[in-house]
Amino acid sequence: MAYVDDRARPEMSHHIILEEREQLVVSGVEEVESFDENTILLTTAQGALEIQGEELHIEKLSLDGGDLKVEGRVNALLYGEENRPRGGLLARLLGG
Repeated sequence: MAYVDDRARPEMSHHIILEEREQLVVSGVEEVESFDENTILLTTAQGALEIQGEELHIEKLSLDGGDLKVEGRVNALLYGEENRPRGGLLARLLGG
């Protein structure tokens, strides 16, 4: 029999601090889906977040604490759907 955890999970708070468009701190990070020097795709407590910029580098990542620090030139922060269905890698590749 599978174990089901019925306890309510506390909602992780989500904050963004951007300094001089060159240092970005994000809390409430649940998953980093992909990243390169121009785009970082995240899942946060408030939905999908896309960070667009130039020479972006992840300086610190703590998924246990939900913290992310990015350095580089930030040009845009774009939010997607809040409750996007999550699946495995195969489901994402097949558009499921």
